[in-house]
Amino acid sequence: MNQEQKEQALKRCNAICKNTLMETLDIEFVAIGENFLIASMPVTSKVHQPDGVLHGGASVALAESVGSAASMMFLDVEKVFVRGIEISANHVKSISEGLVYAKATYLHKGRTTQLWEIRITNENQELISLVKLTTIALPKK
Repeated sequence: MNQEQKEQALKRCNAICKNTLMETLDIEFVAIGENFLIASMPVTSKVHQPDGVLHGGASVALAESVGSAASMMFLDVEKVFVRGIEISANHVKSISEGLVYAKATYLHKGRTTQLWEIRITNENQELISLVKLTTIALPKK
């Protein structure tokens, strides 16, 4: 994928997020490579739990958003649609402000199921959450 194709792919990812949870959480797709997709999300009071740190549910929403979008980018979405079928997360560090980045990388790229590792880090590359996501590609009828 050349630079122009990467920029177009990111534009498509961000465009389809209008009026969705991703827009509500201010998730933005920022980088794409041969086997990964990265999205960012600002950590503000909008995504805090009551004690002022990033809510684990917001982290999981970010992870599923980037993993599912990555599956869509790397599969033939003319023939299939993608759904998340299992997700697990380990939250290892708190954060109360700044940006977090979620990098989804393939662990398994099957025709039917895909397995993703999503590392959520802060601006200093410190691990905030480690997420595993399984997606399924179902044929369009």
